[in-house]
Amino acid sequence: MLQAISPIDGRYASKTQELAPFFSEFGLIKYRVLIEVQYFLQLVELGLPQLDGITSDQLDQLERLTNQFSVEDAARIKEIERTTNHDVKAVEYFLKEAFDRIGMSDYKEFIHFGLTSQDINNTSVPLMLKHALENVYYPFLQEVMEKLDEMAGIWASVPMLARTHGQPATPTSLGREIDVFSVRVKNQLKQLEVVPHSAKFGGATGNLNAHHVAFPHIDWHQFATSFVEETLGLHRSFPTTQIEHYDNLAATCMALSRINTILVDFARDIWTYISMEYFNQKVVAGEVGSSAMPHKVNPIDFENAEGNFGIANAIFGHLAAKLPISRLQRDLTDSTVIRNLGVPLGHTLIGFKSLLKGMSKINLNQSKLAADLEANWMVVAEAIQNVLRREGFDQPYEALKGLTRGNDKIGEKEIHQFINGLQVPAKIKTELKAIRPDNYLGR
Repeated sequence: MLQAISPIDGRYASKTQELAPFFSEFGLIKYRVLIEVQYFLQLVELGLPQLDGITSDQLDQLERLTNQFSVEDAARIKEIERTTNHDVKAVEYFLKEAFDRIGMSDYKEFIHFGLTSQDINNTSVPLMLKHALENVYYPFLQEVMEKLDEMAGIWASVPMLARTHGQPATPTSLGREIDVFSVRVKNQLKQLEVVPHSAKFGGATGNLNAHHVAFPHIDWHQFATSFVEETLGLHRSFPTTQIEHYDNLAATCMALSRINTILVDFARDIWTYISMEYFNQKVVAGEVGSSAMPHKVNPIDFENAEGNFGIANAIFGHLAAKLPISRLQRDLTDSTVIRNLGVPLGHTLIGFKSLLKGMSKINLNQSKLAADLEANWMVVAEAIQNVLRREGFDQPYEALKGLTRGNDKIGEKEIHQFINGLQVPAKIKTELKAIRPDNYLGR
């Protein structure tokens, strides 16, 4: 790990290990083997006479080959690849060796029958992405959302001075502001979840030519759709060229990116609240905040989250922009690019974990929030002028503007003096004096 080029496999390897079964070289090879075996099993199920005589025990052994696929198996495929210089062909030859071992040599030419490598890659990649999202991404995002909801609930009634353009503005509640982020994430999650995991399965140029010429009486398009959608649980794209057109994968990348963007926004806000002393951070024994300044307790978890979400989004953006573009029926640019699909998910996972760690270390400094509200009585000017508008008072906005704009010496005393001087009924003055920065919160 000390010699790893990427921090995902080096410094942060322990934080991304959950993704290794899906996006490592081992993971991709395993999924390719799974697709090849499942395809062969479906050919057997189809009832091709050339595959008569295969025993149930042999089929069970094939299933075990995928269920018990090992690092040693993957290493053998990489060894074969050093000769073939083709990764998917190496999988085919590995399976032919396995067929020889289990007494199925007569049937091994139906491994990869009629297929091109992209029929394997363009089903392996969406399937492993689907499984990675279900098993890793969604559970960790759920943890983040639950923590957001918890914070929003605990601090729902804590009044806080809002800031627009960085300046004091109409008060809000701390919990409500956190709930804004929770709702935004949930809305984008709904959009992510409905994007289909699309796969291409159609032979060399998408038309199943080889299948039709070999067995013209079989409805191969129906077979392909059934295999992709019922056996693999994906959505079959059709028509296609040699490769999946990646439009839905691009949509998935952008949906993932939007969620990251919302969480960057959240991380920056919490970072700012910490700098304003609205939150204190728990001190962890042995930790150092600065190599020079012993007093420092830096918001590093929120900074790490922001940085990792940012680099994830840069890669998601490239994947979304590049993958749907391929010259004519295909070029190879998608192949090298899509190998990086796990990289932005790795940085996203680091971001989730950093955010969760940071949120677990902050404590509310409610006295600071209260002090800021008390120091900014001018924010009730909006409330006062709108009550006066209701009462038909002439130019209330202008009157409050003259009192408060640019005047940082406005406090409760000055506001009440202003109210006392208004030509309005006593009950209206009483109503106006009841408005305070800490209770002018709306709903």
